[in-house]
Amino acid sequence: MDVGVGLPSTIKSATGREILDWAREADAAGFSSLGTIDRIVYGNHETIPTLAAAAAVTSRVRLHSAILIGPFRGNGTLLAKQLASVDSFSGGRLTVGIAVGARTDDYAATGADFEGRGAVFDAQLDEFREVWGGASRGFAGAVGPGPVQPGGPPLMIGGTSAAAIRRTVTHGAGWMAGGGGADMFAGMAERVRGAWRDAGRDGTPRLAALGYYALGPDADSLASGYLGDYYAFLGDYADRIAAGALRSDAAVRDAIGRFADAGCDELILFPSSPDLDQLRRLADLR
Repeated sequence: MDVGVGLPSTIKSATGREILDWAREADAAGFSSLGTIDRIVYGNHETIPTLAAAAAVTSRVRLHSAILIGPFRGNGTLLAKQLASVDSFSGGRLTVGIAVGARTDDYAATGADFEGRGAVFDAQLDEFREVWGGASRGFAGAVGPGPVQPGGPPLMIGGTSAAAIRRTVTHGAGWMAGGGGADMFAGMAERVRGAWRDAGRDGTPRLAALGYYALGPDADSLASGYLGDYYAFLGDYADRIAAGALRSDAAVRDAIGRFADAGCDELILFPSSPDLDQLRRLADLR
């Protein structure tokens, strides 16, 4: 199983320089991917510029949105162009984890229709295929740049609904869990594999997951401080998310083993602090 690491771009205190330093060191350390988490109404760095910036300072590591929220970005053609641009900057290292999202404030802030987000998402996915396939959209022809990867960056669909599974087998290279641990992942992964077979797709779907970690003597305060704030909109459930963060070397190793046993192809672990010591501690545990 590959082990990736999240960028600290969703941590309020993280500066642009810290995020780029993290990207450079993760690239050199041999992580499989650099992940991003997506949100509008929060003090985080925006996902697509962050991926482009990370592409510019790295040469090997893949870039993986985990997960980008599609529907509040509206226009599928524009989003396809933006993602193809990141793919170009990175030399074909982009993987697009993408889903509908569940935060109503992000939709309100962008003037997007929360209730109709599923239909918008389906239209976006169709448009990605058209744009990345070179379909003409006007006098000059296709919308460029053409993606480096044939057919466009691979799509990893997020969500646990029947619609998410349908989108995975129709449009995706695979499916990505947004949290919940190895047991939740295993159950959903089996549903995805079954739907993939039933749809007659060749091979097997790529399966990925994300988690949170904090290591060292301040692990408890780092995890509770960051995750308690980031998920405060969930009320008391935010404490459960913070409590589920991996807070010791043994917990990280155990999670890696359990996800691997469940058939996960890649686990991306997101930090609770932008301090490079957190990256170095994780690098030693893979």
